[in-house]
Amino acid sequence: MLQASHLRKTFTSLVAVDDVSLTARAGKILGLLGPNGAGKTTTIRMILNILRPDRGHVSYEGRPFSKEVTSIIGYLPEERGLYRKSRLQDTVLYFAELRGMTRSAARVAAGRWFRKFGLEGQEGRRMEELSKGNQQKIQFILAVVHDPRLLILDEPFSGLDPVNQELMKEILLDLREEGKALVFSTHQMEQAEEMSEDITLIDRGTVVLAGGLTEVKKRYGKNSIRVEFGGDGTKLRQVDGIGRIALSPNAAEIELMGGGDPQNILKQLVGLVEVRSFEVVQPSLRSIFMNAVGRPA
Repeated sequence: MLQASHLRKTFTSLVAVDDVSLTARAGKILGLLGPNGAGKTTTIRMILNILRPDRGHVSYEGRPFSKEVTSIIGYLPEERGLYRKSRLQDTVLYFAELRGMTRSAARVAAGRWFRKFGLEGQEGRRMEELSKGNQQKIQFILAVVHDPRLLILDEPFSGLDPVNQELMKEILLDLREEGKALVFSTHQMEQAEEMSEDITLIDRGTVVLAGGLTEVKKRYGKNSIRVEFGGDGTKLRQVDGIGRIALSPNAAEIELMGGGDPQNILKQLVGLVEVRSFEVVQPSLRSIFMNAVGRPA
C-alpha cells in the first residue's frame, strides 16, 4: 500500500532523518515509534509530500505522489489546525468537499462519525468551545470522513482521556478490519504494543529496529519476569542474575541475564519484598527499546 524507501532529510547541519524505510500494508497497523525528536514527524511529512526528501522515494500502490493519490490518504497531524470560530459541521463538510465528496454524501458521513464519537447534537458549536479531547475527535473525523484507504496518524491519542482512548482504539481496530492501511506514530510504547502488528522504531533519525512485532520480540528481546509486589521496589536492584529493571511503584519488568534461573530470582525476591504475582513473560516493547538505544523512550 505505502512504500517509503531510504528517506533522508537535513536542515542546514542537522540530519533529521537518515535512510529511513518503511512499509504499510492493507489491513495492518504499522507503529512508527521513537522518542520525541526522533524524526517521526519529519518522516511523515516526507511521506505526505509536505517536505521533499533530500534522497529516497515514496510510492502508494506502486504510484508516486500525485493530486489523485491524496484522495486515498487521511492524515491526522499532531498539531491542531482547526478554525476556532468555525462550527463543527461546517468544518467537516468543508474538508470533505476538498477531498471530492458531494455535500449530501459528506453530511451522511459526518453524521455517522459524530454519532460514533458522541458528538451528535453539537454540530452547531464553534471549535473554540470544545475541550482538547473533543477537538482531537474533530481532527480525526476530518482525516477519515472521505473514507481513505491509507490513514496516517501522528499521536492520535493526544488530549484524550482514558475512556476516549479506548474508544479511539476500537475505531482504529475497526478500520484495520475494513482493510485500511494505518500508520500510527507515537512515543508511547505501551499503546503501540497494544495496537501494532508491524513496527518501525527510529531514534535520532535512523531505524533502530523494524519488522513484525512478534518477530521483533523474538529477535531482539530477552526473557523477562513480570512481578507485582508490596514494599520498597528499589531493593529489587540487589537481586543477582538480572539485567535491566523497568520499575513502577508496585510492579516491575525484570530482564534475566544469560542463564538466569527464574526460580532463583523468585527466592531472592521473597526475602526483599512482598511478592503478589510472578510470571515469566515476553519482553515489552519498552524494554526492547531500552536495550536497543540505551535509554527509556
